[in-house]
Amino acid sequence: MPSFVYFLLAAGALSAGYILYSRVAEKLFGVDYCRATPAHTMADGVDYIKLPPAKLFLIQLLNIAGVGPVFGPILGALYGPSALLWIVLGAIFAGGMHDYFSGMMSIRYDGKSIPDVVGYTLGNGFKQFMRAFSIILLVLVGVVFVAAPAGLLAQLTPDWMDLTFWVIIIFIYYFLATVLPIDVIIARLYPIFAVVLIVMAVGVAGGLIVKGYAFYEWPLPEGASFWSNQHPQGLPMWPLMFITIACGALSGFHATQSPLMSRCAPDEKCGRGVFYGAMIAEGLIALIWATAGMTFYESAPALLEALGPKTNAAMVVNEVCMTLLGPVGGVLAILGVVVLPITSGDTAFRAARLVIADFTRINQSKPVSRLMIAVPLFVIGGILSQVDFNIIWRYFGWSNQTLATIVLWSAAAYVVRRGGMHWLISLPATFMTAVVIAYICNAKIGLNLDYTLSVYMGCGTAVVALGLFLVMRNWFRANVPLELESAGRIKRFTSP
Repeated sequence: MPSFVYFLLAAGALSAGYILYSRVAEKLFGVDYCRATPAHTMADGVDYIKLPPAKLFLIQLLNIAGVGPVFGPILGALYGPSALLWIVLGAIFAGGMHDYFSGMMSIRYDGKSIPDVVGYTLGNGFKQFMRAFSIILLVLVGVVFVAAPAGLLAQLTPDWMDLTFWVIIIFIYYFLATVLPIDVIIARLYPIFAVVLIVMAVGVAGGLIVKGYAFYEWPLPEGASFWSNQHPQGLPMWPLMFITIACGALSGFHATQSPLMSRCAPDEKCGRGVFYGAMIAEGLIALIWATAGMTFYESAPALLEALGPKTNAAMVVNEVCMTLLGPVGGVLAILGVVVLPITSGDTAFRAARLVIADFTRINQSKPVSRLMIAVPLFVIGGILSQVDFNIIWRYFGWSNQTLATIVLWSAAAYVVRRGGMHWLISLPATFMTAVVIAYICNAKIGLNLDYTLSVYMGCGTAVVALGLFLVMRNWFRANVPLELESAGRIKRFTSP
């Protein structure tokens, strides 16, 4: 069966997942359309600014869609069609829930950043851990999302506009987007960038059909089943594929971005489309690029060769865009890919500023207060940008999925407090616990243990984590606040 048929089935499943399962998320959370949001109660003209739902969706999509839904699925395509299955199941049952609850819990908790959100649900110990962990992750994201777009732009511009030139330009833009009010740059430019992103994705999908690549059947290695691991280097699908394909299925980075939009949401009604909807949209982008990886090249070994000795997905993006869309269309499509990391890197630094502001209690309404936090952040980011990209990316992949796992456990605790069906979130949290523990035990950047032992340790830790969660259900019911009504900061209102 042609590969594009699998794409259509997967895209249809994602769409159905949004229509049906996002409503399940709303019920689990207990959405209240008449509850005042932080954009009403805490408006400051800088970070807390009411924005229309459509604009919120576009900004959220660009915030969360870094190079992950492009580079990750291309690398994930090396494992075969199973990559499509993980994107669909991950986005619907894990990523959508993760993004929706991280955004909506932030709305209920005064638009707080993710460390405080986790602290309200899992306790103060997790909050302190998450403060350090999320800041490290956000700075890593900012640095990672400088190198990737700078490299692509350097390929399209004259020699004097080399990698260093574009790194400096992007850092300057990041700094401005971090310290200026959200409606000065982000709210004005992101809707335009979103159109570029959508045109890029549709253009690549259309090019695969018009040029006939979409009807190519992915060849199976001898003796392999359709869903078996097909990686030419024999890398294990478990847990690597679930780390490699992150942003298109499940990504902890999204939880750091959701509070940015939580502070601008006009009501709770828009959360379903903004948070869950943006995750599904990103899943569709990931499906397009995973399908491109499996159809544009003759086989997994051919795709691996196209990635080059450093497995650089940017080389594949360049070749696919130029071949499918021609020089002009190819450049526009590549610029669409460039937009993705840039519009995530800037909000990564902005989110890091807000996390630090939350626990230091430095009011961010004045420019000098924002500079006090932003300048040291960018000094650290500039130093880290000199480290090899591949090394940073490996650490980012694990820390990203670890953060997602913690946020899923936090959401499950919130649902327990409401008396809801926590299994719909605690089971994905258990699954991801097994993934991240097995990965760090086996990886060279981690403990470098035997693979089989690492898998057993991952599964064992996941079972123990689920057991502890079940034991602590009564504690969650007694200690996890549903909202901050006791502080007198939340008032009810009639949604327009």
